[in-house]
Amino acid sequence: MKQTIITTWMAAIALVLLGVGAASAQSLGDYARSIRKDKPDTNATDRHYDNDNLPTDQKLSVVGPAAANSSSDKPAAAANSTASAQADTQKSKQDLQSDIDTQKEKMDSLNHELELEQREYRLRAVEFYSDAGNRLRNSAQWDKDDAKYKSDLATKQKDLDAARQQLENLQEQGRKAGLKQKDEDSDTSTSKDAGK
Repeated sequence: MKQTIITTWMAAIALVLLGVGAASAQSLGDYARSIRKDKPDTNATDRHYDNDNLPTDQKLSVVGPAAANSSSDKPAAAANSTASAQADTQKSKQDLQSDIDTQKEKMDSLNHELELEQREYRLRAVEFYSDAGNRLRNSAQWDKDDAKYKSDLATKQKDLDAARQQLENLQEQGRKAGLKQKDEDSDTSTSKDAGK
């Protein structure tokens, strides 16, 4: 019984103290605003904007005042920089196009080698499996040759896939640079079909 009375009194005292503290407490935002109002404006040129003094009907410039330059140098400098920028862009586009063409040639060469290797493998397989006596006599040699051919095919296929990925990356760079692609869809679809 004594314990419940003590607990009740302690809860009542805590509630009273909490009520008094909440009634007399000033919010942190109100306190900061009152301090800011009392602080004198030391430097009028360094204007700091916050939510309290942000203009709502004017535009806010974050760039600052314009620098004073001679107006006669601007058109000539702008023309020179524009011409050099266009020349650099044209040169980079030509370099990118030559890289794309070189990569296409490399990919075509790898695709051709892979097709020849696959044809040769199929011919050897047909020759081996068509003769029952040959299968019995040379099965161990065929297994070695078969493993070698398959690893060569897998290596060439990986090389072709890497070249295709590099070509796609170059073409994507070309698209980003504004380079127009010629026969892109037909080149990539035939090379993908040939690699299968």
